[in-house]
Amino acid sequence: MPAPAREPATFLRLERLGELAILEPTDAVENLQWEMVEYVAELVLNPLKERPPNGIIVDLQRVNYIGSVFIALLLRFHKLVKLQGGDLVICCARPAARELLRITGLDTLWAIYETREEAIRALS
Repeated sequence: MPAPAREPATFLRLERLGELAILEPTDAVENLQWEMVEYVAELVLNPLKERPPNGIIVDLQRVNYIGSVFIALLLRFHKLVKLQGGDLVICCARPAARELLRITGLDTLWAIYETREEAIRALS
């Protein structure tokens, strides 16, 4: 199967900070299609599987809205880090994203922090 036209970095940037992984989605995740989920997930998960993080921080500062496709990705990242005994946390969520996390009950699964620094401290 040919690679999709858009690169994963269009949707999500992965950064390592010691034993933590920081995922920073772009506003392009608001339009992420189901056909791209497997492709993006594998390209992000493979490096995380090779060197599993103790925790994952998802920084939502550049995202206005999160939909079911992006939530599916978050659940994959959550599963990976839980298998390693770590946690996934959210930071910098804008009001619409925070409200969706509240309505879906995901705010009870993942801690939500106002800033990246707070999230880093919580997982350190």
